[in-house]
Amino acid sequence: MASNSIGKVFVLTTFGESHGRAIGGVIDGCPANITVDYALIHTKLKQRKTAPFPENRRKEDDAVEFLSGILDGKTTGMPIAFVIANRDVHSEDYLQEHQVLKPSHAHYVYWQKYGLFDHRGGGRASARETASWVVAGCFAMMLLKQYNIHIEAYTTQIGKVKWEHSLEEIEGMIEENNLHCPDTVVAQQMLDELEETAKNKNTIGCKVGCVVKNVPVGLGEPVFDKLSANLAKAIMSIPAAKGFEYGLGFEAAEKQGSEANDIFLPNFRTKTNFSGGIQAGISNGEPIYFSVAFKPIPSIMQDQPTVNTNGEFCILHGTGRHDICAAPRVLPVVEAMAALTLADQLIND
Repeated sequence: MASNSIGKVFVLTTFGESHGRAIGGVIDGCPANITVDYALIHTKLKQRKTAPFPENRRKEDDAVEFLSGILDGKTTGMPIAFVIANRDVHSEDYLQEHQVLKPSHAHYVYWQKYGLFDHRGGGRASARETASWVVAGCFAMMLLKQYNIHIEAYTTQIGKVKWEHSLEEIEGMIEENNLHCPDTVVAQQMLDELEETAKNKNTIGCKVGCVVKNVPVGLGEPVFDKLSANLAKAIMSIPAAKGFEYGLGFEAAEKQGSEANDIFLPNFRTKTNFSGGIQAGISNGEPIYFSVAFKPIPSIMQDQPTVNTNGEFCILHGTGRHDICAAPRVLPVVEAMAALTLADQLIND
């Protein structure tokens, strides 16, 4: 399994399983003399583990232990190694039905590819892995802050409840609330949708938007190392991510060129930002704007028909501790993966 690293120059390599002793990572390529913002790390990790409803939730303190790469509160330029202990594990929840294939889950494909599957919370397939991504993403954000680059993710849809918005509204910047949606009426409707889903012992999909401000012109390389491609790969690596779009995205299929072109102004900015801040795979100086859709979490607290590893029909019973929706916990993960991609591109360029 040689796919545990992301980045070319600013590189994150992660390790650990959902119910193992710990998860963690090594960040290589982070420049020296960056003041470590421990408060940022704490805040982003807290956002990742905060959900509107506490039912069936795993409760980890997510305390990070740094092993190397930091001296007197500053990065040394050497590899930054860190670990996060797994303390609240209930592996027994998964033992009874460990040979039952979970619908739309990693179980079947991992079992077929590797000949085994870590049934204890999904092993490396678990979203528990993303805590390490958030820690590394914070170091990328510390670097990007030196260039005044800011990243903000926010929820735009929970089930059928949507926040209809324009890029101009977003760029004003987002007021803080439970779901990072500036429209308090829509935010409450989203919470109501989550509450109804929880009552029905089900899960629900969502859509997340993200804006990156103050990106310089020129990040990205032509053809096979485009910023748009690298950023899409990073975001689509997040568990449950199923769709990705920049700017107009899939709506562009309905447009004509005269409607979708971004017209230049005398200051070389563009009148619109239908391109989402990237043209020909290279940043154009406008805010980078993208959206990602997440499927419903496949683990539900309902009985489901399936088969076991012998191909025999059986019932999967809804047990364990699972989220209702990827949002809002996925927001700092989206920000982290965007930050890692941009930091790597910035150093590489």
